Amino acid sequence: MDILFKIFLTLHIMGGSVGLFTGTINLVRKKGDKKHKLTGKIFTWGMLTAGFSALVLSVMHPNYFLFMVGVFTIYMVGTGYRYIYIKLLGSDRRPAIIDRIITASMLLAGLLFIGLGIKNLIAQNYFGIVFIVFGGVGLSFVKSDFDNYKGKAKAKNYWLLAHLQRMTGAYIAATTAFLVVNAKYSPVELPGVVVWLLPTAILTPLIISWSRKYEVK
Repeated sequence: MDILFKIFLTLHIMGGSVGLFTGTINLVRKKGDKKHKLTGKIFTWGMLTAGFSALVLSVMHPNYFLFMVGVFTIYMVGTGYRYIYIKLLGSDRRPAIIDRIITASMLLAGLLFIGLGIKNLIAQNYFGIVFIVFGGVGLSFVKSDFDNYKGKAKAKNYWLLAHLQRMTGAYIAATTAFLVVNAKYSPVELPGVVVWLLPTAILTPLIISWSRKYEVK
């Protein structure tokens, strides 16, 4: 069992490292060209590896926080990729059953996270705020999925906006995991809640700004 745990831990670290590196590249460079697409594919596979291995690790050694990161990562990368994939198939293509399963899974997970957050806050554990924030963010994207799947998207290029938002969200998950693991090496000790929510606080305004920039009404 220890050997199996170490194998998945290695996969998790490798996948997260690849995702963090390639995600940073695509975050700062030109969007939409061949290099962006190639780097994006590597990012996708790296993050999926990190996400699925996180779920396995969270089951082998029960850990709600690792489970939350795994679910959030898989959902963000999965839907971010699928929106582009469906668009490339043609305008007449509709979401497949896998898309609805991914969204339904995030719906259940988001409700679970908020429930855990409330439970922790009642017990005066303020880390519950992290659960509520991640759960709330996940549910907001789920609502967007439902609107898009029903043809109620507010933007013509909703697929591009969804791709941008989801992939950046996955990058937030990778950055968060990196900071949490390495927080002990920081010269300044920060509260756990701050470490967990810092990437979200920094990158969310960028998501909003980019969405407004590229949106086609």
